[in-house]
Amino acid sequence: MPRVFHFEIGCDELERAIEFYKDVFGWRIEKWGDSGDYHLVYSEGEGEAGINGALMPRDELLPPVTNTISVPSVDEYMEKIKSSGGEAITAKIPIPGVGYFAYCKDTEGNIFGIMHRDPDAV
Repeated sequence: MPRVFHFEIGCDELERAIEFYKDVFGWRIEKWGDSGDYHLVYSEGEGEAGINGALMPRDELLPPVTNTISVPSVDEYMEKIKSSGGEAITAKIPIPGVGYFAYCKDTEGNIFGIMHRDPDAV
């Protein structure tokens, strides 16, 4: 069943936010490869349930917090979203070595991501 598996928090001052989340919650935060200012957040501890996410520069087109839902097929779910009254606000985006992703909007105007894993994505 599709579930939320990733979150993104938009930040005005990335370094300040990184220090805040490290200090307050003890999250491990690491820059992701050559991605610029995208920093992965590891929020779960050993043997604890939870989801991981990212801190990134705020984007005025996205809400301050975005949840991403794991789906078996981005293409299939983009169609399901459209037929249920929502909309895809981006095309399917490849994340090399990880999978495919798209931002969508629900019937209430809330933006969320959908992603399916595919290590062959380019």
